[in-house]
Amino acid sequence: MKLLITEKPSVATEFAKVLKVNPVKKNGYLEGNGWIITWCYGHLVTMSYPEVYDEKLKFWRLETLPFLPKEWKYEVISGGIQAKQFEIIKSLMQREDIEEIYNAR
Repeated sequence: MKLLITEKPSVATEFAKVLKVNPVKKNGYLEGNGWIITWCYGHLVTMSYPEVYDEKLKFWRLETLPFLPKEWKYEVISGGIQAKQFEIIKSLMQREDIEEIYNAR
């Protein structure tokens, strides 16, 4: 199986047409003819706010700038459709039958 990740549902539908997938609609993705086509609803992950690194960085102060962490932190956008879709994509990427992953973003 090949996994194709697109920006949004309408783009996934267009890819399915072009690839002649004739998909079955599932929860958060389309599947058919050796393809799984899913989508992201725009951004699913965002950079963490400075206070995640250190509570003292919650408010901007001249003495704390520039803020350049050694390792950047990221988090899933919570509380909505993005978090749910992130979990769907994550589970699809971990499927045993996935041989190739394409990012069409």
